[in-house]
Amino acid sequence: MVANATERLAAAAINLVGVTSTETTAPVFRRLRTVILVVAIAVSALAVLLVLAAWRDDIRISSDEGVATAEVLSAGRLRSAISFITPDGNTVNPPLGVLYPTNLTVGQHINVEYSRSDPNLVRVAGRDARVAIIPAASVIVVTWALALPALWLVRRIERRRRQASAGLARTP
Repeated sequence: MVANATERLAAAAINLVGVTSTETTAPVFRRLRTVILVVAIAVSALAVLLVLAAWRDDIRISSDEGVATAEVLSAGRLRSAISFITPDGNTVNPPLGVLYPTNLTVGQHINVEYSRSDPNLVRVAGRDARVAIIPAASVIVVTWALALPALWLVRRIERRRRQASAGLARTP
């Protein structure tokens, strides 16, 4: 039932564009399949790059690691602001916040690991790029869970249109 409604919606969208003959619909379907594939591949590649960037930041922190106790100034799911004092007395408030900020609360004192060569590169102690793997993998799975049925649906509509136009061409 959902497939039929989705098919009708996709067919209506193609009709709205004004494409009617088989010769002109073939490129439309090919472009639609290409767009779906390009978007799915791009989203997947970005998710992989996100994990690789987190891993690179972890390597940079670990290669010149400093440890401090920081105070959480603001806490969010995706970004948390912190402030800490380095052993040489400098107060650091990283403009991009702290890496891996999950489950932090305002006013909380946490241990952080930072790059001594770049004190603005900070992560919550004990957390690393592994925490980015599950969200990135989830994005990839959901992307392809949407893209594959969409590709199948476009192919199915294309075949039905081709068969329908072939049937109309044979009728005198």
